[in-house]
Amino acid sequence: MFIQTEPTPNPDTVKFLPGHPVAGDKGPFDFPDAASARISLLARALFQVDGVERVFLGSDFVSINKETDRDWKHVKPMVLAAIMDHYMAGLPVVEEGAEPSASSEAEVSYEGEAAEIVDEIRELIETRVRPAVAQDGGDIIFHKFEPDTGIVHLSMRGACAGCPSSTMTLKQGIENMLKTYVPEVTAVEAVL
Repeated sequence: MFIQTEPTPNPDTVKFLPGHPVAGDKGPFDFPDAASARISLLARALFQVDGVERVFLGSDFVSINKETDRDWKHVKPMVLAAIMDHYMAGLPVVEEGAEPSASSEAEVSYEGEAAEIVDEIRELIETRVRPAVAQDGGDIIFHKFEPDTGIVHLSMRGACAGCPSSTMTLKQGIENMLKTYVPEVTAVEAVL
């Protein structure tokens, strides 16, 4: 088994591509700590690696955030071994019936023009933003749109959570794109 690795804009995060489905269409799953990983055998194994701080399971990748004071030359080989052992054993990545992280999209109901605007925002996020963010080992979640102010609330997960460039990505990239295609959008704010 060959596992590819890719750097991400976050120096404390590396994206691992095992060449097999990870969360597939069940996820993504974000585990900010070991206690939250109870539904995933793979995430639990990864948290056993000294220096692993956060685990994000995308459709076909795993993003690992290491502790800032750790060096990748010590953490990376152990993460590779844990991923390889998991897949070689033929174990499921997440338990049957497991639901994605609780930080998934909020179910706020919108009516009339606001509903059309939210549909347009969600479509842009799904087709243009989410694939680009996934390439960097992360994900983005729509939380809400405030029709009165034009503010869109989003959160970043995986490699993008806590990334030094995530604020720039939200403000200069996503905000500018949404303002261009959806004139009612005035700003994008991060939800922590």
